[in-house]
Amino acid sequence: MDIDLLSNIFYAMVRCGTPLLLVALGELICEKSGVLNLGQEGMMLFGAVIGFIVALNSGNLWLGVLLAMLAGMLLSSLFALVALVFNANQVATGLALTIFGVGLSTFVGAAWVGKPLAGFEPVAIPYLSEIPLIGRMLFAQDLLVYLSFALFALVAWVILKSRVGLIIQAVGESPEAASAMGLPVLGVRALAVLFGGAIAGLAGAYLSLAYTPMWAENMSAGRGWIALALVVFASWRVWRLLLGAYLFGLASILHLVAQGLGLAIPSSLLAMLPYVATIVVLVLLSRDAVRTRLYAPVSLGQPWQAGH
Repeated sequence: MDIDLLSNIFYAMVRCGTPLLLVALGELICEKSGVLNLGQEGMMLFGAVIGFIVALNSGNLWLGVLLAMLAGMLLSSLFALVALVFNANQVATGLALTIFGVGLSTFVGAAWVGKPLAGFEPVAIPYLSEIPLIGRMLFAQDLLVYLSFALFALVAWVILKSRVGLIIQAVGESPEAASAMGLPVLGVRALAVLFGGAIAGLAGAYLSLAYTPMWAENMSAGRGWIALALVVFASWRVWRLLLGAYLFGLASILHLVAQGLGLAIPSSLLAMLPYVATIVVLVLLSRDAVRTRLYAPVSLGQPWQAGH
């Protein structure tokens, strides 16, 4: 395998892993605050269709990105209202949000399927993009991939180094103690949910404006569910999240790698790998429930009301 082929594989790995990384970062913040939002798939798709329609009609890709993030926040605000304010079951609410988001995106985007759009193009950084093996992977991507790098650094800093991160984790570990300290538990959780929705919308915009600049029904192809598994796979640790996202991205392109190497392996079989890997990861984690509970936020998925 020559260095050019490896460079192309790493380049594609980052592109395929970017939407997973974005959604998982938003979900990580949600879960760190104690909220389990299973609506990522619906928010991604709604963000994708809104971003595409706005970008196509306005001719402004960044306006499409902004409106996609707002679309994700809109759906996440519904989740926050039902699950946090009305104290409904978070799992049921998240599943309902996914069903609603998928259906709404299909309805809104029915007239826009297959329409062409000039999306984000790769922007090579001079000299750095010429570094062997890693140059194209890190320094010849489109602007939304660079934005994902920046968001990862921001989330890592917030969780590991900032007072905001301590507040989020305090709310997720013991909302009763956090409330006794004067922290606005529901406010922190609501902001975490809105952030997760915005980032899910951004991931959707990446799919429809950069990865494959067009709109197609269900174009997220289960990435929202994979991202949910990815957070558990990473044991709620931000650096493992980065590694896991790109590993799943690599699994997504193995059928292309096999074709490039001339291997006689059915491409449909290899295309199944990301989903098979997700199931395998969940099975393995379920066999080590003690370890999973050790790293999971203590109050994850549990409803909370002030004074109760």
